[in-house]
Amino acid sequence: MIQEIQLRINLNEEKQADILTKKAALLLHIDETEISAIKILRKSIDARKSIIIFNYKVAVYINEKPEKSSTYIFNYNDVSSAKEVHIIGFGPAGMFAALRCIELGYKPIVLERGKKVNERRRDLRAINQFHEVNEDSNYCFGEGGAGTYSDGKLYTRSLKRGDVRRIFENLVFHGATEQILIDAHPHIGTNKLPKLVTNIRETILKHGGEIHFESKVIDFKIKNNKLNSIILQNNKELPVHVVILATGHSARDIYYLLYKKDISLKAKSFAMGVRVEHPQQIIDSIQYHCKGERDELLPAASYNLVQQVNERGVYSFCMCPGGFIVPAATANGEIVVNGMSPSKRNNKYANSGIVVEINAEKDLYKYEKFGVLKGLEFQKDLEKMAFNAGEKTQTAPAQRLTDFVEGRLSNSLNTTSYQPGLKSAPLHSLLPKIIGGRLRKGFKAFGQKMNGFYTQEANVIGVESRTSSPINIPRKDNLEHPEIEGLFPCGEGAGYAGGIVSAAMDGERCAEAAIQKL
Repeated sequence: MIQEIQLRINLNEEKQADILTKKAALLLHIDETEISAIKILRKSIDARKSIIIFNYKVAVYINEKPEKSSTYIFNYNDVSSAKEVHIIGFGPAGMFAALRCIELGYKPIVLERGKKVNERRRDLRAINQFHEVNEDSNYCFGEGGAGTYSDGKLYTRSLKRGDVRRIFENLVFHGATEQILIDAHPHIGTNKLPKLVTNIRETILKHGGEIHFESKVIDFKIKNNKLNSIILQNNKELPVHVVILATGHSARDIYYLLYKKDISLKAKSFAMGVRVEHPQQIIDSIQYHCKGERDELLPAASYNLVQQVNERGVYSFCMCPGGFIVPAATANGEIVVNGMSPSKRNNKYANSGIVVEINAEKDLYKYEKFGVLKGLEFQKDLEKMAFNAGEKTQTAPAQRLTDFVEGRLSNSLNTTSYQPGLKSAPLHSLLPKIIGGRLRKGFKAFGQKMNGFYTQEANVIGVESRTSSPINIPRKDNLEHPEIEGLFPCGEGAGYAGGIVSAAMDGERCAEAAIQKL
């Protein structure tokens, strides 16, 4: 017999050996010896009250052998001579599109503008230490996309878009820890993602797929509204039947290319703001009601905050406990900040994007002359502003949190995880009112929700501008562009995903749709 039950374990009980067996036997009114195994299905922490509780959902095997850990089977066969599907971009959407093609018996040919994951490291070092941005190899572009050098957060609300569990199981198949199948808010970690991405690459190549790095697509050839070929930066022309466009939300050249060719695009709402960075100990003390160091069984604490301010949402985004802030610019002359964490989340800082909803129809009237590209131009202007407010390098403009809210320049700044360094700047006045004014009110509200969050020990760092694409590339019910036959817009760059998991699911769906077209 197998029974699924919920168990609540306090912090002291969590330290006891075989506590799950003891609790399960007590709840089911059976002897502990009758339990042959316990499989953890889900684990979360409830720290809302002073007594911290670990919530477990478990399968209890009563006088029965446990079943296999996974029912998912990934059949990757040789597709070296199969029909071809071209995929532009090798981030989460492109990777999972390629894997799905192989499963279905088709040959993926991936074109990635950036470098292999290990080769990217030199370019990341150049950004952090020398303030030099390689526009095709950075934190956004290269093998694995922006997801490779991120926290690897896998939490998603996109449960209706596909089989979330299937994505998780495939990540485990390629080297992720099985813990992601259990945790309520799973993550992989910046330090482990490169190996996982490499394993996915090796699967694709082993089974006959192709991946071409440093192969930037610069043009499309279209005849009678059908995509016939793509042009690479070396002017090489590749004939195509179907193309999955999975270039990510920072591939601005693709938006400009589509716009220039009068291919339908739509402006969409998005969000922009800043990164706020606290000492992790402050967040721990707030969330775990503790003084000093948190208990060793507790992970670095996180938070999720939202507030309506003047009819727009102000909210935390991509919160990174025990993490660090990185320069995520994709061109020289701009500042973009992002956050990430290692698997252990053991850095001494906590950071999060705090962003404001930008309504494409109501908030960008000064940019209407740019048409559907108005959100993109707004993004670019703020990134240039941040660059100029720093030292015209990757040094980022910053203020103490209390100074930002109270409207004064900071005489000094707190220490930071951001390697290129910070420069005191009046972000409160440099940011447009639709963002800065709402952020200031939002931070005050967050301080009331989390006593201790509003502190001079935190820095506000600008700008967090790449939360999502400001442009939507439309598609029909069959996921094909409504005007260009054979073009399948996909993932975050097309406006259909918002993270690793949702992008991966969209990649699989687009692969299936493209193959159906063939």
